Amino acid sequence: MKRGFEVVFAAGVWLVASAASAQNRGVYPLGMSSMGSGIVAEPGLAYSNLFLIYSRDLAVGPNGEVTATGQNSVLMDMNTISWVSAKRVGNAKFSMAATLPIANNSLSSDLTGAISGGGGFADSFYQPAIFGWHFERADIKAAYGFLAPTGGFEAGANDNVGSGYWTHVLLSGQTFFPTESKRIAISAFQMYEVHGSQSGTGIRPGDTVDLDFSVMHALRERGAARVQIGLVGYAAWQTSAKTGPTVAAAESATRYRVNAVGAGSVVALPERGVTLAFKYFDEFSNESTFEGDSLQISVAVDLD
Repeated sequence: MKRGFEVVFAAGVWLVASAASAQNRGVYPLGMSSMGSGIVAEPGLAYSNLFLIYSRDLAVGPNGEVTATGQNSVLMDMNTISWVSAKRVGNAKFSMAATLPIANNSLSSDLTGAISGGGGFADSFYQPAIFGWHFERADIKAAYGFLAPTGGFEAGANDNVGSGYWTHVLLSGQTFFPTESKRIAISAFQMYEVHGSQSGTGIRPGDTVDLDFSVMHALRERGAARVQIGLVGYAAWQTSAKTGPTVAAAESATRYRVNAVGAGSVVALPERGVTLAFKYFDEFSNESTFEGDSLQISVAVDLD
């Protein structure tokens, strides 16, 4: 796949964080880096747009038991500009990326009706240093990034779009080609989120490990299109305690866990510099969070 495919999955983007009084996930939008995880684009400038829909109808407890029903939805339109340098750092490609999201989120209960909701410009994500290495049957990348609290946030409000805190991340992605034909691609993506303290509450959410993965198969080329289909999935789990002046001991001891599998496909049109991707995930066996599914649609365009 050409640059369009590579860029859209090299850039990191983010979910609107939940209210600090009920932290149930990290800030990374799970699944968006599941395909082509280790690939860094060829030199040049590119734009990608990723539309994500996360829909959840269950709240589950620490043993996976259903504690409430209702509707939690997050819609995000992610706009990413990525630049890859023509010069290398040692034997690594060097690139940078910035992601500017627009989001809409809502939370309701079957018992009490609407609880919260908001929309507008959300927290933005920047990767000032992305390094990529290409080998005969593997591509590997590593990066540092940070989430800036640019989305609207006010402690106690029920229409927040932003998280109200900074997040620093270290991430890595790998894509392996086990066969000589390279028609099979196995990818994995890992991220560690270190969260800061929330403005106005002093609450520091627990840190998070995120994992995306896929096994994709490239169909035989027909005309100008190149098509991949396969299995995709994601997981996330909280690694440290949530702390703050109003956090009870039981809440601080709670750790969320998320699991999902699904299907994905990619259609690349190299001659036009355009790549389209589709992914669907179904969550299962979650703990201390919401549970539902996710639909993700993306388009990437070479600007050079």
